[in-house]
Amino acid sequence: MSTELLHHKLDRAFAHMDVNGNGKIERDDLLGLGARILIGFGESPTTPTGSRLVHAFESLWQTLSAGIDADGAISPQEFRSAMTSAFVEGDRFDAVLRPVAETIAELCDTDGDGAVRPAGFRVMLTAFGTAHDDVDAAFDRLDRDYDGSIPVGELVEAVRQYYTSADPHAAGNWLFGPL
Repeated sequence: MSTELLHHKLDRAFAHMDVNGNGKIERDDLLGLGARILIGFGESPTTPTGSRLVHAFESLWQTLSAGIDADGAISPQEFRSAMTSAFVEGDRFDAVLRPVAETIAELCDTDGDGAVRPAGFRVMLTAFGTAHDDVDAAFDRLDRDYDGSIPVGELVEAVRQYYTSADPHAAGNWLFGPL
C-alpha cells in the first residue's frame, strides 16, 4: 500500500473542505461545502434530503474535530491524522462518511433511477472545487461499463476508495479527476 498516495488524496480532500481557503477546516467550512452542494442541486436544507446532508456533515465535523487542539479548527496534519484514525485504520466509514456519500449520490441521481449521469456528477464536483476539465475525466474513469452513468452504489464505493484506500489501482482514486 502506498501511504504517499493516500496522503496525497487526503491533502487534496483537505483543500476541498477548506472552503474559505484559510489553511484550516472549521465547522463553517464543512457546512459551507454542504450548502454549495445543496445550492448546486437546488435543494433546500429543510427538505428531508437537505436535512440529511446537513446532519451528515455535522457528524463528519464531530468525528474530525474530536481530537483537535483548543483553536477549534483542523490543521492539515490534524485532518490527515483524524481521517486515518477514523476511516483508514478505524471502522467509522459506514457510520460517518457513508451517510455523506449516500446523500450526495442521491442528489446526483437527479431522476431517481439509481444512476448518476454526467450533469449531476458535474454539479457535485463543481461544489467540491474540481476543475471543469477534470470532471469529464473523472466521470469516464468511474463509468466502468461506459454506458454514460455511474450506479449510485459505485459512486459511494468510489468515495470509500478515495478517502480510505492506498491501492494505486482503485477506481475511486479518480473521484475528483487525475491525481
